[in-house]
Amino acid sequence: MNAIERAAIIGAGTMGLGVAQCFALAGLEVTLVDETPDASRRALERLAERVQRHVDAGLLPDSALEAARTVRAASDIAAAVAVADLAFEAAPEQVEIKREVLAACDAGAPADAIIASNTSSLPIDELAAFVNLKERFLGLHWFNPPEWTPAVEVIPSAHTDPAVVERAREFLLAIGKKPATVGSGPGFVANRIQFALFREALACAEAGLATPQEIDEVVRSSFGFRLPFYGPFQIADMAGLDVYVNIMDVLAEGLGADWEAPEQLREIVAEGRHGAKTLAGFYDYSEDERAALLIERDKRYAAMSRLLEAFSTPADLGTGESS
Repeated sequence: MNAIERAAIIGAGTMGLGVAQCFALAGLEVTLVDETPDASRRALERLAERVQRHVDAGLLPDSALEAARTVRAASDIAAAVAVADLAFEAAPEQVEIKREVLAACDAGAPADAIIASNTSSLPIDELAAFVNLKERFLGLHWFNPPEWTPAVEVIPSAHTDPAVVERAREFLLAIGKKPATVGSGPGFVANRIQFALFREALACAEAGLATPQEIDEVVRSSFGFRLPFYGPFQIADMAGLDVYVNIMDVLAEGLGADWEAPEQLREIVAEGRHGAKTLAGFYDYSEDERAALLIERDKRYAAMSRLLEAFSTPADLGTGESS
């Protein structure tokens, strides 16, 4: 696979600047372009200020400033993508703007360049319609702040060449990210789950169950505490899938049919696959693997507990008042 060594970033907002910083610190040749040549030049100043803040905070070494200074500004999209291996669209989340940007990338980038959109919600198949060489287009959904958040959702369209997907994944791994290939459903995976959580947090607050501050504390100190280490399926396996069915039955009784346990989950439980305790759930385990999983879980949670003690909680940083 051709290495990705030169990247053009189109759009110099929060995400575009953060991705530019990641690419530059990884040693890529980076060209940044915004709405006008003057805006592109100002973006370089904002990038330098952003990196300086991270250096001052002890998050990056002084050498990061030198890497950031290698980023160049382009006068327009055609100039930015002319020799790019990756054209990364980070324009506002408006279809007409993305149509214009992606078409310009497609027209100006070399034939073997990957064209990627950082859309967080727009269907990738619809955006692919704006690109003639559809096999080289896909979504690369980064998360804010892009410098520090490991995940990147890799979203192929129906036309994306599998080799392009693999090339993008290898590149992301090489610069220290955690790519996950997902389908192009509404919100993809991360936002669908994240906004389900936010919707229910709002519902709890509106129902008077707790204040926003108390809800934040419950989430970060309970299941949120586990999420840096395990995803929802393995957490469920460790808790017991039969327990989950029982809890969902209570939720359905109190909150409605939308909370019914999915048939797939009931079938798994009926088969005796209750999770780690029965050595089978969404994952399969040997006795040794189960024992190792549980002690490793305890080590990780104990370490997280100690880490959190060293930092202020969100409540300490705010007013404690609702807006």
